[in-house]
Amino acid sequence: MTDAISVTTFVMEERLPWPDDAPMVDVDGPFDAGVIHDAGRRRNCSIRKISTLGATLRGDVIGAPGDEIAVELATGQRPAATIDWVNAGEVGIRFRQPIDMFALINRNLISQPTERRAMPRVELCCSLYVKWGANLSPAVMRNISARGFQIEGEALPPRGTFVSLFVEGLNVPSGEVMWRKGDLAGIELLEELSWTSIIPWIREVGRNKAA
Repeated sequence: MTDAISVTTFVMEERLPWPDDAPMVDVDGPFDAGVIHDAGRRRNCSIRKISTLGATLRGDVIGAPGDEIAVELATGQRPAATIDWVNAGEVGIRFRQPIDMFALINRNLISQPTERRAMPRVELCCSLYVKWGANLSPAVMRNISARGFQIEGEALPPRGTFVSLFVEGLNVPSGEVMWRKGDLAGIELLEELSWTSIIPWIREVGRNKAA
């Protein structure tokens, strides 16, 4: 029996992982684990989404907006944070100081068996093109993982369509549209993208945005 893959999302932009993020009560995980430290108490939690500035947590989280806590991450980092909101069994926290996202991703990769090491889900917006048949349509990438993309665009193909994705600086295998919801589409790649190609690409996108 193989271990289930974590569906924690790593937001690789300098922003909080909300407010455009609605609670995903129908998604059970598994998520990366964390520990909340509050007034000398330790409580386990799950990290549904995290960025350099904050995180969306689930679990035995008791608190109210404005409360001060600390969150122990898999890297050993223990950033101090403030609860920003509580809703539908989830808590949004703001870190007092930015955290190292690449260290978190590297820890996620190291925790996986070497022969099955795969890039976790990363949220990063950038432009791309979708090609199917004689059609070529612009779109925006919302997130990427070893196994696929979530993209947004006004003229995307229907479910079941085989597509090619063109992303500057990244060689992407062909894929299939697995679902459509409004202007959103989920693309499953026919071959996995290696983490050794995705991480340098993410770093380059970050440098270009900062320039």
